[in-house]
Amino acid sequence: MRPLDWTVLLAALAGIVGYGVWKGRRTRDLDDFLVADRRQPWHRVALSIMATQASAITFLATPGQAFADGMRFVQVYLGLPLAMVILAATAVPLYHRLKVYTAYEYLEGRFDLKTRTLAALLFLALRGLSTGVSLYAPSLILSAVMGWDIRVVIFIIGGAVMLYASLGGARAVDNTNFLQFLIIMGGMFVAFFTIVRLLPADVSFLEATHVAGKLGRLNAVDFSFDVKNQYNFWSGLFGGCFLALAYFGTDHSQVQRYLSGGSVAQSRLGLLFNGLVKVPMQFFILFLGAMVFAFYQFTQPPVFFNPVQLEHARAGAQGAQFRQFEETYAAAFEEKQQAARAYVGALRAGDGGAADAASEQLRSAQERAGAARDGAVKIIRASDPKQNDTNYVFLSFVTHYMPAGLVGLVLAAVFLASMSSTASEWSALASATVVDMLRRLVKPDASERFYFVSSKLATVFWGLFAIAFAQYAGQLDSLVEAVNRLGSLFYGTLLGIFLLGFYFRRVGGTAAFLGALVGEAAVLSCFFFTPLAFLWYNVVGAAVVVLSALLFNVFTKRNRGR
Repeated sequence: MRPLDWTVLLAALAGIVGYGVWKGRRTRDLDDFLVADRRQPWHRVALSIMATQASAITFLATPGQAFADGMRFVQVYLGLPLAMVILAATAVPLYHRLKVYTAYEYLEGRFDLKTRTLAALLFLALRGLSTGVSLYAPSLILSAVMGWDIRVVIFIIGGAVMLYASLGGARAVDNTNFLQFLIIMGGMFVAFFTIVRLLPADVSFLEATHVAGKLGRLNAVDFSFDVKNQYNFWSGLFGGCFLALAYFGTDHSQVQRYLSGGSVAQSRLGLLFNGLVKVPMQFFILFLGAMVFAFYQFTQPPVFFNPVQLEHARAGAQGAQFRQFEETYAAAFEEKQQAARAYVGALRAGDGGAADAASEQLRSAQERAGAARDGAVKIIRASDPKQNDTNYVFLSFVTHYMPAGLVGLVLAAVFLASMSSTASEWSALASATVVDMLRRLVKPDASERFYFVSSKLATVFWGLFAIAFAQYAGQLDSLVEAVNRLGSLFYGTLLGIFLLGFYFRRVGGTAAFLGALVGEAAVLSCFFFTPLAFLWYNVVGAAVVVLSALLFNVFTKRNRGR
């Protein structure tokens, strides 16, 4: 990090915190703190929704996911546009008509208090844990760049977010999300064009993409049907649709964003814009990772992208063997680079036979490089089985190859992504804690001023909780995958409850409550005892909740009939 990078990074962070505090300075009551007085225009709603979902994990781990596994992760989002249309037609007008502060208030009127409380508790458990993962990602960046203890970095970032989120509430969060998202996407586009510019002078952008494609990094869509496969067209379309319905329709960190819309039309436009833009945006970020992969076919990458673990392995008891793997990896890279250039030359010459021969050499060299890397990684994981360098790939490229100033800009984009999603999550957690727990169950007759102050304190509480849990997020594998896995453990059940409320008018509260318990048990059973891909948990959870509730409803009616 050079002085210009520090200047850009610190200016961006200080500017956003100051902007958030300034925008939230006039927040005076509960309505303003929890739903920004319901006056936000559609474009602020839209970008706040996208900024909440697109955390630092999206911009840090997703390129690494594409580098390691190709672009098939984009299929997770294939069902999202359909989900946005469904929610715009159903959930948005309902929530606006009821003037609720949280999505779970609706459930008490439709079912009963215990169903509302269960749904709120599921949300608090899910979002409380996942926000710690979101906070960990940028802390990982700064600790690696600066050499600081990651625990200190987590406290610094968490404290900055707590400052404006606890003072300004939803108003501060929505306004900062809007500005943050513009900076974030600007930083990602700068990174992309920098990668293209850093390609060798004799290798064009299209030729580099051909190389990445030959090595399996542009495999965006897989139409094979396999319930064990995490990423294919069918799991993305159906499982992804259920996941998006649950996330945007029942997770209050998103519902709060469009509850702040000035009208039903403004909220609908915000959701539909997200449905229109989200898949192309995710495709672009994954393609960014594929281009990092293409860049590293012509410039030698490290055998392992986590610099701390790399040095530990070199200096460890198996250091000599590790260095041998590094030498083998370097030799395989030289072969791969030569094969890649031969393939590019054959493409230019229009020689199909030579291109096929070069691509075969390229794949063979890639396999040898992969085997050498696997041996090196095995040594690293002998002391720490959870080590995974996927989350470091994009960071490593940015800090080693981007020019001064642009490093600070891209790092600022990743930090702001974390701050935007984390602030939204803490604000939503505070809303559910105060509205669904404190005001409804603990102290129902207190003044509005009491709930207003309690909302600020609840924001601080969830911030401290996330900071504490973030200390353990490093034990997880790919962060972007970890967040989606965690969400899939709860979202199907939440979605099932709301589906019962929206479409099964004869189902009562007890049947819905028992169905939710059975549905969550089914999801946890899938997680612990089956190889089912996690996106299908959302389908299983929702289906079991609905079917179980319908059966319980018939049974309870028969008992009443007796």
